[in-house]
Amino acid sequence: MGIPICPRCRDEQEAIFQEVKKYVQEHPGADIMEVSEECNVEPGQIRQWIREDRLQFAEDSPIRIPCEKCGTMMRSGRFCDKCTAEMVGGFKQITQRAQPKPEPKPALRTSEKDKMRFL
Repeated sequence: MGIPICPRCRDEQEAIFQEVKKYVQEHPGADIMEVSEECNVEPGQIRQWIREDRLQFAEDSPIRIPCEKCGTMMRSGRFCDKCTAEMVGGFKQITQRAQPKPEPKPALRTSEKDKMRFL
């Protein structure tokens, strides 16, 4: 999310983002440093947009960032597919353990007088 910014600064940053996005689309082989220099944007800002999944690149693009958990190089986001799957599995286990198990219902005991009779 980042730090809160005023509407005017947000609009300026969005205009810069759109310029970067257009440059990346027109120059699919560009790396982060080239995009940074051509668009006058800090490489860290470009990496942040990549982590936020705002910038998308072609499969053959040289732009990659490391997974925050294992370091595997990937095209966008914070975590690679493998680490995401592991975290989702862990969250499922935690939530399943946290849910109370239903108590077994006591068995109904019937006597002869409670049974249905046919004539």
